[in-house]
Amino acid sequence: MIWLRSSLLPILTVVAAIFVLWYAGAVGLNSKWAYDKANRAGVTLSFSELVADTWSQEKPKLPGPHQVAAEIWKTTGAMVLRGKAFSKRSLIFHGWITLSATMLGFVLGTGFGILLAIGIVHNRAMDMSVMPWVIASQTIPILAIAPMVVVVMNSIGFSGLVPKSIISMYLSFFPVVVGMTKGLRSPDAMQMDQMRTWNASKWQTLIRLRLPSSMPYLFTSLKVGIAASLVGAIVGELPINQDGGLGARMLVGSYYSQTIQIWSALLTAAALAAVLVGIVGLVQGATLKRMGMAR
Repeated sequence: MIWLRSSLLPILTVVAAIFVLWYAGAVGLNSKWAYDKANRAGVTLSFSELVADTWSQEKPKLPGPHQVAAEIWKTTGAMVLRGKAFSKRSLIFHGWITLSATMLGFVLGTGFGILLAIGIVHNRAMDMSVMPWVIASQTIPILAIAPMVVVVMNSIGFSGLVPKSIISMYLSFFPVVVGMTKGLRSPDAMQMDQMRTWNASKWQTLIRLRLPSSMPYLFTSLKVGIAASLVGAIVGELPINQDGGLGARMLVGSYYSQTIQIWSALLTAAALAAVLVGIVGLVQGATLKRMGMAR
């Protein structure tokens, strides 16, 4: 009980501080509109009236946490109860679209990243030529690439999920390449000499030494990669917002100044990212424990 209390107390303290700052920010940012309404009506707002107004505006600059929570419930739980979980007004519908692109992009990015890392470790020409381009590729803003990818993919007959997955893959493969390359090179000289003593081939060394040694590095990079994949999917939804998705939900909300809608989609995306990273963490723990690398 004491351990649980000591573990939860720092988390609850940070959460409470975030809520206090959030509510205070809502009062500060939304007060101008509240004062404008009061001046037009010829009344003077007390502090309590100001707070009540800034926390209940329909299109606030910064919605309060309770407003965002109510919007999330209205577009998730309430939709489920009404049997409309996959209505186009539901965050579940938009979240599923984003999740589909995220997972496909993550799988493609992970596979591509692992293959590149193996080539870089075993081929000096690839190490000297490919790795600099891999690093340079991440200096190009994803917002500049996304529309071009969509146009090119549409021109060859691919639309919807595929272009978003390609954009998602573009962001997710980089951490996998870097982490996996470091992991494959992690065996020390003594271990490599031992494999040579056993006359092991490069393939046997890869399977029996390099890959097992790289697992902690791989899973660490996968946590970064899956979060980056979600970002890529959301960015990929901006040029093709008619297909839906959390990114499209944010964009439509910005068109009509629906800040509550924007924040609800944003927090849903953050929760989705946390769940995905948590799942990778669980797989990591189970895998490393089975390999004898963790307790």
